[in-house]
Amino acid sequence: MNNIPDLPIPISHIAGNYFVFSVAAVTFLRREHHICGVLTGTLPQVPQQNVFMGLPLELMPEEARLLVEKGVACIVDEVNFQKKGMQSLVEEDRKKYLKELESQGVEAMQFQMRRKERVKEGNLKKIEEKKKAAKAKATNAQLKQDAPDAPRGEDSVVSLFDDTQSSASSHVSSPRRSSTLGAVDAMGITPTLSHPLLPQQPPADHHIPLPQVPSSYPLFAHLHSKGYFLSPGLRFGCEYLAYPGDPLRFHSHFLVVSTGWDEELDLMKVIAGGRLGTGVKKGFLIGGADEKQQPNHAGDNVRAFSIEWAGM
Repeated sequence: MNNIPDLPIPISHIAGNYFVFSVAAVTFLRREHHICGVLTGTLPQVPQQNVFMGLPLELMPEEARLLVEKGVACIVDEVNFQKKGMQSLVEEDRKKYLKELESQGVEAMQFQMRRKERVKEGNLKKIEEKKKAAKAKATNAQLKQDAPDAPRGEDSVVSLFDDTQSSASSHVSSPRRSSTLGAVDAMGITPTLSHPLLPQQPPADHHIPLPQVPSSYPLFAHLHSKGYFLSPGLRFGCEYLAYPGDPLRFHSHFLVVSTGWDEELDLMKVIAGGRLGTGVKKGFLIGGADEKQQPNHAGDNVRAFSIEWAGM
């Protein structure tokens, strides 16, 4: 069953950047809305890792604006929300939180005491079993001395079927095993998730307006409406990379560059872009929006062209 987060998804605006901190929200946006973003989090133990990044997910301003316009997400001023949220915690909530911590500590202490009692009982039982075994052994030795003419085979048969030692060991091991299992269940596993003090859905007074986006946003929205996954294209010298499906399964098909509707194009730049795209097995896509038209949705007034370098 798909884990669908509560909508709208809060996008945290921090120092001019846009972040998503929820695992459920990240997977939902990628699966349902073709928004991949870039993972920017690192582990405290490996601060310089560059292969497997983690949360939070950083979004481009274009991605954040597109989600807001669709009604899927909202932009939250995270700094003010955190400050005012912590200040608004009343004394009652603080006392409740401290009481919960105290009850958890008392429960852990009681568990430790019960476990020590079980271990003590197991040790006493083990000593008692050893005494019984030693007494039985002494009794058998005394019987052998009193009956020296007894057949030798009987001793081997008796010792073979004597279950004193096995019963003692089985009785002793069971308390320790149960106490170990109890320790693992109650205290051996540290929870991976915590419950925040502040609400998951920030109030509307902490929402901020639509983010500022570059002039290439109409082309971005146009390609996204056609089903493409888009990611930053800086490493290929373009604005976006366009994928026909999830980037984990497909290579990108286009190097995307935006231009103005009436902007004059330098032929050398077009040739260079076409050769670059062909050299990396991609098409060079150039497009722009007609600002004279009033689109119903972002990207409706865009035209795009694909340029490829043909063989000589």
